[in-house]
Amino acid sequence: MKRIILVAVLFIATSATMQAQLLRFGVKAGVNFASQTGDAFPEQNFDKEGITSYHAGVVAEIKLLEKFSIQPELLYSTQGASYKSAGQEFKNELGYLSIPVMAKFYLTKSFSLELGPQASFLLSEKNDFDVKDGKTFDFGLNAGLGFKLTENFFIQGRYGIGLTEASKDADVKNSVFQLSAGFMF
Repeated sequence: MKRIILVAVLFIATSATMQAQLLRFGVKAGVNFASQTGDAFPEQNFDKEGITSYHAGVVAEIKLLEKFSIQPELLYSTQGASYKSAGQEFKNELGYLSIPVMAKFYLTKSFSLELGPQASFLLSEKNDFDVKDGKTFDFGLNAGLGFKLTENFFIQGRYGIGLTEASKDADVKNSVFQLSAGFMF
């Protein structure tokens, strides 16, 4: 009887350890350097500049192979651009619920290459020209690098390019470079 209990306890402990190694959850936050590609106002002469904003949310890492993982994320991310003409400046800031799903290829134990799609849903729109013309869905692709500082702390750099237009009335797509720091539990 003691052996059966001992085997059961060892089996449960081993299963819990394996689950902890295969699936991890965490949080991340960072800075966005966002812009919009294309012509927002083709009939007018506007100079376009990027904006600095932020992103924050939760992440999970699902280890599938020794050097390959899938990392789905749920982030709040602000993107957009600033437009200037004849002394006037117009800022367009879009707040998205972004869902990137990154394939992580570990080049070393700590260093990873990350690629994947991202679906984003528009939650808020702030602009200086009283036009609410943001599309409610944005799809894009991301590519970046990750580095584990310790077993729990990590940093990431990522570039995301929008493949769908971000505006109903203008030919613009989101473009963002993100720097992140995070913690895995």
